[in-house]
Amino acid sequence: MREPDGFREFVQARSPALLRAAWLLTGNRDTAQDLVQTALARTWPRWHGLADRNNAEAYVRRVMVTTYATWWRRRWRDEVPTEQPPDAPAGSDQFAAADLRAEVAAALAMLPRRQRAVIVLRFYEDLSTAQTAYALGCTVGTVKSQTAKALARLREHTWTDPASREEASR
Repeated sequence: MREPDGFREFVQARSPALLRAAWLLTGNRDTAQDLVQTALARTWPRWHGLADRNNAEAYVRRVMVTTYATWWRRRWRDEVPTEQPPDAPAGSDQFAAADLRAEVAAALAMLPRRQRAVIVLRFYEDLSTAQTAYALGCTVGTVKSQTAKALARLREHTWTDPASREEASR
């Protein structure tokens, strides 16, 4: 089968943004890479059928969200992630940005999957409520209610560092 026109360029241009969104959804770099790769593999055979190439990223994001939900439903949780990989040197991270990223990831991880997807798409990917609803296959009202519930739950989160609390509230 021949490579679809424009697919390689799309992957090269948009993979970093897709990977960041996948990482926020999954909370794990390796799983995020698997998610992006799976979504792109599922998009590849349908690339010629996409009527509007300008919406290709939205299509891939939707594939990512549905694939992510499918993985959860299938209970693909046999591997238990650890805080430090066994082959990584022990030590503390000296950089506040890395600490903040870890705290945000932990806060996102405590949200139910649907709420996490809404928060990632609305605030990290900066999608409108209509675009988020399209990506998730739900109504705009559902996006609004899930956003409100997720933000309320995040506000209840006990932040360990006052500076992190300040930074996250911006």
